[in-house]
Amino acid sequence: MQKLIFNALMFTGIATSFSLQAASHGNAVNLPETAVTATRSETPTNELATATTVFTRQDIDQLQVRTLPDLLKTAPGIDVTENGGYGKETSVFMRGTNSDHVLVLIDGIKAGSVTSGTAAFQFIPIDQIERVEIIRGPQSSLYGSEAIGGVIQIFTRKGAQTDKPAVNMQTGAGSYDTFTGSGMISGKWGNSWYALGASHSNSQGFDARRATRTVDEPDRDGYYNTGLNARAGYRFDNNAEIETFFLRSFGKTEFDGTPNKTEFVNQMVGASASFDVSSHWRSTLRLGQTLDEADNFRPNGNFYSRFDTTRWNTAWLNELTLSDEHRLTLGADYRLDEVQSSTRYNETSRYDIGVFGQLHSRLFDSHFVNASVRWDENEAFGDSVTGNFGWRYNWRYGLSAFASFGNAFKAPTFNQLYFPNYGNPNLKAEKSTSFEAGLAGSHDGLNWQLRAYHTDIDDLIAIFPVENVNKARIDGIEAEVSGLIWGWHNSLNMALLSPKDKNTQLSLARRAEQTLSYDVSRSFDAFDIGVHVLAQGSRFDDRANLNEIPGFVTVDLRTAYHIDRHWMLSAKLSNLLDKDYETVDTYNNAGRNFFFTVHYNN
Repeated sequence: MQKLIFNALMFTGIATSFSLQAASHGNAVNLPETAVTATRSETPTNELATATTVFTRQDIDQLQVRTLPDLLKTAPGIDVTENGGYGKETSVFMRGTNSDHVLVLIDGIKAGSVTSGTAAFQFIPIDQIERVEIIRGPQSSLYGSEAIGGVIQIFTRKGAQTDKPAVNMQTGAGSYDTFTGSGMISGKWGNSWYALGASHSNSQGFDARRATRTVDEPDRDGYYNTGLNARAGYRFDNNAEIETFFLRSFGKTEFDGTPNKTEFVNQMVGASASFDVSSHWRSTLRLGQTLDEADNFRPNGNFYSRFDTTRWNTAWLNELTLSDEHRLTLGADYRLDEVQSSTRYNETSRYDIGVFGQLHSRLFDSHFVNASVRWDENEAFGDSVTGNFGWRYNWRYGLSAFASFGNAFKAPTFNQLYFPNYGNPNLKAEKSTSFEAGLAGSHDGLNWQLRAYHTDIDDLIAIFPVENVNKARIDGIEAEVSGLIWGWHNSLNMALLSPKDKNTQLSLARRAEQTLSYDVSRSFDAFDIGVHVLAQGSRFDDRANLNEIPGFVTVDLRTAYHIDRHWMLSAKLSNLLDKDYETVDTYNNAGRNFFFTVHYNN
């Protein structure tokens, strides 16, 4: 029955996309015009072959998502699994690659745990986020390790740069004894700008895990998170700029098992300076540090383990305008990873040095070429050379064609290399090659994209024992349609995926092979309303494909009432059908739940 429901909904969504094309008479949905992450400099998205999704602060507020994982679930090509509700372990799979094949940047600074190789998406406070850029496909030729599936870059809040200080505040409450509050003040003074924000979220939660043979803890697993964000910058008369930025979140999360509580700190601090070397050459220096700290405790409250990791980042970026049609980017990165832990690792630090170059060109008015190459030297495994080539053609009739090829790598984590009685210091980097091609168009208010891709990954690291023995082949199709019909904004994303282990021909674990996301919204004078539907097919929870988790469909309703230009009330009813579903075997997700928020902006 679940598969029948999913297939029916998939058919309905596809039919809706065709009806949009036939019936749309309004203006096109306003899409972001530029992205930074795809080229490490601001570039119009219609000049890129790369698959790009951008969420602005307006999108975040409109969707009324309360966590970063909830926002990522709405993006094409991304599959999110959660181990039991707010603040619990979250994995992000991009285009079927592993969860540690996604590079995460915060304001250009590389984030994530050095030991596990993944970022704690669940701990990043969404109230402190200004913008999220998602780049799907290999990006190691610009960023080095981990960018096999793609890159997610999070930009922290800048707020309004107005002479009069801008203040925005909100507070909310809802199911599972959940309470949130946040506030921000921002503005500018002469050539300087500033922003300061704080947020807090507290939830008693629900039972993170149903009873199993080894774990039976029928309790509520709570979560609280306090976030702080600060930015300040100054622009000189010669167009030089300096800026500092800071993001910190800290709190605790409870779950089932041993250990069953974690006290965490995630932090990013950085500074950048940009200046014109000449009229055609702009140079940027960026320094930063990210922390991922966790203290874990047993059910009786006693200390269990501590893992504190630090990443020091330095980047030098140079943008050279060769002509109106050609732009060259040259740069270098240095990163030092460090571990301090109650577990005595065989090694506690390593460095990575990278040098890269990229050319972005416009040819014959409507052809765009993007080519990049990078060399990395990693202390743990040696050298790696990666490259990427993309081509896009924008036809005058509103059609575009694009294709790209690239390779990428992911360095082994500290756990894989150095964990006592487990790690293998002789591991090689995991390596991939990817091809992608597609079409896009814009007609009578309808915007659409269709992409097909193929990825081969070699030297995948097995878990027991830790060796480079596995290979994977991933094929996928992504479709996106958005448009305005009779005043309603419609957005439909669909992904079909075939992630296979080359050796066994079995499906890779925890990836849904069919995903559909549909959002429709409209404003009526002072009221906004919206509906979001997420449908996913079944997935296997184990490498042997013996444990299949059923697919599911969730429906969310939201509304907002604008009292005046300063005050707004919003409400969201999530999982309307009260669907009982899992994305990881035995781990619960929230049932039907409600949240109400009061907003103020001066």
